[in-house]
Amino acid sequence: MAAVWQQVLAVDARYNAYRTPTFPQFRTQYIRRRSQLLRENAKAGHPPALRRQYLRLRGQLLGQRYGPLSEPGSARAYSNSIIRSSRTTLDRMEDFEDDPRALGARGHRRSVSRGSYQLQAQMNRAVYEDRPPGSVVPTSAAEASRAMAGDTSLSENYAFAGMYHVFDQHVDEAVPRVRFANDDRHRLACCSLDGSISLCQLVPAPPTVLQVLRGHTRGVSDFAWSLSNDILVSTSLDATMRIWASEDGRCIREIPDPDSAELLCCTFQPINNNLTVVGNAKHNVHVMNISTGKKVKGGSSKLTGRVLALSFDAPGRLLWAGDDRGSVFSFLFDMATGKLTKAKRLVVHEGSPVTSISARSWVSREARDPSLLINACLNKLLLYRVVDNEGTLQLKRSFPIEQSSHPVRSIFCPLMSFRQGACVVTGSEDMCVHFFDVERAAKAAVNKLQGHSAPVLDVSFNCDESLLASSDASGMVIVWRREQK
Repeated sequence: MAAVWQQVLAVDARYNAYRTPTFPQFRTQYIRRRSQLLRENAKAGHPPALRRQYLRLRGQLLGQRYGPLSEPGSARAYSNSIIRSSRTTLDRMEDFEDDPRALGARGHRRSVSRGSYQLQAQMNRAVYEDRPPGSVVPTSAAEASRAMAGDTSLSENYAFAGMYHVFDQHVDEAVPRVRFANDDRHRLACCSLDGSISLCQLVPAPPTVLQVLRGHTRGVSDFAWSLSNDILVSTSLDATMRIWASEDGRCIREIPDPDSAELLCCTFQPINNNLTVVGNAKHNVHVMNISTGKKVKGGSSKLTGRVLALSFDAPGRLLWAGDDRGSVFSFLFDMATGKLTKAKRLVVHEGSPVTSISARSWVSREARDPSLLINACLNKLLLYRVVDNEGTLQLKRSFPIEQSSHPVRSIFCPLMSFRQGACVVTGSEDMCVHFFDVERAAKAAVNKLQGHSAPVLDVSFNCDESLLASSDASGMVIVWRREQK
């Protein structure tokens, strides 16, 4: 029944804005209550044919009353503010504290060999020749790690269905980024185009907004947690980045962009969190020292367009940057000085903004080559293989999604290297969250979550994959829980 009530919820969510156009707060309350009632109804059980008939009739009645659906205005506004405007310039279920899956998860995801990509990949291929070429799922040597993750089927691993909570503090303003804290199951943050950042706590119940960080004068485009989660860095369309103390929400420092341009993305250097890389609307990438507030000497480089996405590999020696003209650049990062050296350029698709880059390291005895996940407004999610030390990319495969104009993001599942299969998750302009198995040649779709009423912009897992958060262009953040067996 879970799939059917999700579809009912999705139909209701899409017509939600029409019910009470002047009371946006009611929209979230309605979705919460509707989700609760549908879950209770699902437990009672009804003949499948009756459920499908109910879904069909409800959809018809809603359509007759409210007319054809149209895209929410806030979604269009967000698209205009980030993507379309750039073209004109040629440019985380209940408390799982006793969940055995959590044991052993902490720290595992960052244990990455520091050897070269080429050497390690060659060794892996030589030792595990039984694996298909280009495979990314674990080899037989991963049995111990797989036992940590539960050793269940891929469908069971990613059977997310129920809504654990809905956050609505940013209603009617897009939430471009949502992120769980590092190695954390219950702390979540999200930023909004209303100029604020929310820090949320999911346990103990009920989930609460702990802090709302205010200070930016325009929309917050991106943010990142430090490795120890004690600080956050944010970038804004007001041409500044801010450093925040997560414990009390205090702004520690405000740093203007060196070019006085809109800042569109940011990421911490994974080994040295004193350094943060930002990308701006004047096509530049800058390495910033957050202690001094100054740009690192030699830590700047120019792209062909506005910089929309950044991602380091786990060791922090390679940086990828994507722009709104369809290019992805790789940079060699000097760990000692912070200097950037431009290495390779890949044109994903000329004129199609690269809105998300997510790196996953497979440099270990248990798995194969490093991979990169890219969204690029092509109605496809792209999976690339990193083939050398300079970040050269080779397309492995693609997955169908709806993305033509919104800054949609995607992620690798954090325990992917410990599973029988490998899964990625992405937002989409069809208002759904999509799960794909990267190893299936056909029918790669594993799950689809429906409940948003606007394009889904970002997704984030907590560290043990018990919760998934998704945000959309109308300001709603939904926390989904894994279906309990």
